[in-house]
Amino acid sequence: MGSKNKLKRFKENETFKNVIQPDRDEVLKGGCDLKGNWAKHFGNDKPIVLELGCGKGEYTLGLAEQNPEKNFIGVDIKGARFWKGAKDALGRGLENVAFLRTQIEMIHLLFDKGEVSEIWITFPDPQIKYKRTKHRLTNNVFLQKYKYILKEQGLVNLKTDSEFMHGYTLGLLHGLGCEVLYANHDVYKNEGSPKEVLEIQTFYENQYLEEGKPITYIQFRIT
Repeated sequence: MGSKNKLKRFKENETFKNVIQPDRDEVLKGGCDLKGNWAKHFGNDKPIVLELGCGKGEYTLGLAEQNPEKNFIGVDIKGARFWKGAKDALGRGLENVAFLRTQIEMIHLLFDKGEVSEIWITFPDPQIKYKRTKHRLTNNVFLQKYKYILKEQGLVNLKTDSEFMHGYTLGLLHGLGCEVLYANHDVYKNEGSPKEVLEIQTFYENQYLEEGKPITYIQFRIT
């Protein structure tokens, strides 16, 4: 994507009512007004669901359309990517969708304790190299941040084409004594996966399927 297109999308994001772009320095100083007040942003107290690393926002929109009784927030640092999701949500009249531009490392500074009901992590970079472990979205540091913002029985969903990420996460969860509710190495060949896993597919997921890659899924609670 050219720099002009990126700048154009950044400008448009500033006009979208469903895009929130907090100042990093203010957030680090505890200056996020929305923390603990996300119900005010949506104008209701419906359960809040996050998609972390939402990319273009395809999964966020798909979940929101299937579950109008919940509010969905796509989280990503790359605003030029989720621009499309934000624009599509407005065009479809989806009032239960928002996009938050921030680093996922700061998620515990943007949501209060127990403010989130569920988290989706869809096709994250597996960060296979050992020195990249700290950036892996299911490492223990991230899990503790998720635990803080999740309600007591809050769910985490991991959907990925990476067998490495799937195995790494399962091993870590078992080691930590977390509650694994469901795990599947190939959701389209084995029965039992939730409809949200089977019925919502991103552009890249379709590419993975065409390449013959199995899509894996884990649902768990952080205990």
